[in-house]
Amino acid sequence: MSNPLQNPEFFANPYPAYAELRGSCPVQKIRTGRTTTSYLVTGYAEARAAFTDPRLSKNATAFFADKPSQRNLHPALSQTMLDSDPPEHTRMRRLVTKAFSTATVQRLRPYIQQVTDELIDAFLPHGRADLVEEFAVPLPVTVICEMLGVPEQDHKAIREWSAELFAAGHPDRIDAATHTLADYMTDLVQAKRRTPDSGLLADLLAARDNGDQLSESEVVSLGLLLLVAGHETTANFIGNAVLALFQHPQALNRLRDHPDLLNGAVDELLRYDNPVNIATFRYTTKAITLGGVHIPAGEPVLISPTAANRDPDRFPVPNRLDLDRDAVRHLAFGRGIHRCVGAPLARAEADIALTTLLRRCPNLQLATPAEQLQWRPTRLVRGLESLPVTFSPGCPTR
Repeated sequence: MSNPLQNPEFFANPYPAYAELRGSCPVQKIRTGRTTTSYLVTGYAEARAAFTDPRLSKNATAFFADKPSQRNLHPALSQTMLDSDPPEHTRMRRLVTKAFSTATVQRLRPYIQQVTDELIDAFLPHGRADLVEEFAVPLPVTVICEMLGVPEQDHKAIREWSAELFAAGHPDRIDAATHTLADYMTDLVQAKRRTPDSGLLADLLAARDNGDQLSESEVVSLGLLLLVAGHETTANFIGNAVLALFQHPQALNRLRDHPDLLNGAVDELLRYDNPVNIATFRYTTKAITLGGVHIPAGEPVLISPTAANRDPDRFPVPNRLDLDRDAVRHLAFGRGIHRCVGAPLARAEADIALTTLLRRCPNLQLATPAEQLQWRPTRLVRGLESLPVTFSPGCPTR
């Protein structure tokens, strides 16, 4: 039994491997380590069902409790809301959801626009940029740090520490980064308790729901989850979306001519090259049958939104970017009770970022052949290491 998720060519282009696996069987057992196996879900219908099946638990702590491990992950990052089941998950999500409501995000749009313009102002006169390093990453980092109340002088460190969490093949670096981030967030939460402000952390500390409130450790854990998840996937999506448009010049020109179409195009761009390759850990608490495959209790299950979103049974001609496609039922944000709480924020950031980039950077084009671009070597997220571009230098108005 091979591990198709570790082949070097998989990171650059996972879609042929996923198509082969899905064509064989949309749910199948694969090797994920020297001695470990998991069931991989690549079909759309099967992934949609798996996301909402209550027999698939997210409680990784319970699953690994009796299994030996040499890892040293900080509990605040290994036991987040994302890794919990109801009723604990329900309680925590209820207390945090309102911070990412559509109305709240709508009020944030002027700030997102301001940050977007400032980042473009910095590289626009040069006629070239690395859109990952200079745009896609700092935009969502700055926004989520502002929401949480992270001091501006700490933003760069947050970016560096967060990047270490995805240092594939370097477990010691990942473990160390969890402790660095957790220690920082613990100090920040304590500071917010002493001197409350208008940031999200202070709101979480003060949140009440029928007399219920979050413990200090839960606020730290939620703060870390929101900090990392609040920028990592959005940063990857912006880079993936720009590359997809370069590879589909008709779509790119259409959005240049009709920027009002961008908001609707976000769903198709998310479907086409989703930044979440493999959804976070799940395992069966009871035996289930998925896609006609029997999965015993106690088995890890990996759901691939990236594969599901290219399932031809749900999206005809899935390897084509089609701005006229109805893609709103894509699974880029997951589904069910664990659907990404930050989806409205991510959509707003992507809409503003892409619209402004296409408007303010005339003749934007890729500065290196697409096949030479380097993809991050991790199976969890799908994103570029860098995205060098050129454009006509100048100072188009904001």
